[in-house]
Amino acid sequence: MADPIPVWPGQLASFGTGEVFVRSAPALPGAEPALFVHGLGGSSANWTDLMDELRQPPTQGQPGPALACEALDLPGFGFSPPPPDGDYSIDGHASSVIGLIEKRANWPVHLVGNSLGGSICTRVAARRPDLVRTLTLISPALPDLRPRLIPLRVTVLCSPALGRWLATRAQRMSAAARSELLLKDVYFDPHSMHPKRRAEEIAELTRRDGLEYGSEVLIKTSRGLVSEYLRRGARSLWRDAARVTAPTLIIHGSHDRLVNPVLAARAARVFSRSRVVVLPRTGHVAMMERPHWVAREMRTLLASAPPGP
Repeated sequence: MADPIPVWPGQLASFGTGEVFVRSAPALPGAEPALFVHGLGGSSANWTDLMDELRQPPTQGQPGPALACEALDLPGFGFSPPPPDGDYSIDGHASSVIGLIEKRANWPVHLVGNSLGGSICTRVAARRPDLVRTLTLISPALPDLRPRLIPLRVTVLCSPALGRWLATRAQRMSAAARSELLLKDVYFDPHSMHPKRRAEEIAELTRRDGLEYGSEVLIKTSRGLVSEYLRRGARSLWRDAARVTAPTLIIHGSHDRLVNPVLAARAARVFSRSRVVVLPRTGHVAMMERPHWVAREMRTLLASAPPGP
């Protein structure tokens, strides 16, 4: 098994009253801008291998342009500081994504989100269609009240007292043990992750343990996501999905234990310009487990997108 590439370097980017850490991959001349948004508990490093696939020119027989790829750490995650206003809602995170896109001044972008990042990107695409050229959602966390074990854990985490107790208890486990449990939740085959990628995940968990705000960020962001699942009416995420005008690709994993892949059928009905794909033998983080497959599906979307300005 060949060694994986290192994670892409990054730096802090300021916009308005916010600041986020952004990783960038080297781009070819004429490459089209793309921004990647991670899920709950994740970081910009989750996109390393997919960014490498998409930054390169397509091989013979493949459609689509090369992309100028950037991935941000949402406020409080990865290397981004907590938001000054303490807003961890979907609206708050969407404002950070919008602020970064406007700061870069190169829109419309190809916007890509996984899980929580998928719900954030859906809101951005619905409310700022001028900023989004195409939308790719990988296991998007869109409202689904059917009970599943792992999403119920997130709901329990939202309890003020119980959530902090659970977070404290989890930190008593070694970072390696927690990483093993997490991989079982999000991968179809946890053993497919390269040992160096495992080491990177463990090192990141260890680093996060040393941050005084780490548990608060996770708990408050979980609350923001759960509140969106309960929201009804014109401001709900499914209503936002119906408003999206950008060409949209929705990717689900056949063995996703967090987001039920049966939601693919509803997404196909609600998103007006969409193509839905369910990848076999894949879990919740297809961009990490199957980056080549995801890149292939995205190139088809990119090739069909209308020309940019």
